[in-house]
Amino acid sequence: MSDRYGSDVLAGDWRVPKRGRAVEHPADPGLVVEEVTTDWCGEIVAVDRDLHTVTLEDRRGKRRTFPLGAGFLLEGRPVILTAPVRQKAPAAPTRTASGSVAVPNAPARVARASRIFVEGRHDAELVEKVWGDDLRIEGVVVEYLGGVDDLADHLRDFRPGPGRRVGVLVDHLVAGSKESRIAQGIARSAVGPHVLIVGHPFVDIWQAVRPDRLGLAAWPTIPRSIEWKKGVCQHLGWPHRDQADIARAWQHILGRVRSFADLEPALLGRVEELIDFVTADGPTG
Repeated sequence: MSDRYGSDVLAGDWRVPKRGRAVEHPADPGLVVEEVTTDWCGEIVAVDRDLHTVTLEDRRGKRRTFPLGAGFLLEGRPVILTAPVRQKAPAAPTRTASGSVAVPNAPARVARASRIFVEGRHDAELVEKVWGDDLRIEGVVVEYLGGVDDLADHLRDFRPGPGRRVGVLVDHLVAGSKESRIAQGIARSAVGPHVLIVGHPFVDIWQAVRPDRLGLAAWPTIPRSIEWKKGVCQHLGWPHRDQADIARAWQHILGRVRSFADLEPALLGRVEELIDFVTADGPTG
């Protein structure tokens, strides 16, 4: 026999509201909620922890403030709005980009008399990005020369001596190269004991960035008849018409460098060697 009165209306938990029971939810900015007593619907734009209030902004840009707590709908479900959880401050890094132990909030040291010279702007920017924290703590200034051809003139003006050392980072310092002949001449000169010239084997500092960081298996080989940086950009399909294009290409490459792990070991050891040389028992300037 069928039940003419249907199922038992008291079966189950008849006390549960149709929309479900309200649950706590943080009043995160950007959430859209509805206040049930006024039907005010808007985006959460502010929460005042001291006053325990939440401010909603509707689609017309009008705002109203309500007490935090029960009485809100989120996506049609009842919620009890609570103050958002405070975000913990990110932990201070324990290592610098060069891998050294970080010294948080350490003031920059007064600049030493000693200096590090590099060939160009890109070299200086790469050294700053990876070793900048270390250099500020040690009080070492990095200057770029605009090429190594006039290195002897720069050293003559700088006048290296005891407590006034110069470390020089040179591109493509390989046997028989122009750069190696310049380095040998300076080493034999009167300022030689106070100058350390080291170099890497790369044609340009760009090559010191590991190619896989740019999605490359290796840096392209560019014929000597073509300017190397322009040739690289052309090979990779990057704009290369003028110096502005080259500068943008370098910023793209530099942006892939986060730490020493993104650089070739042949550069890492040379820069560390220079820092050790210019900070050995040298007074500040």
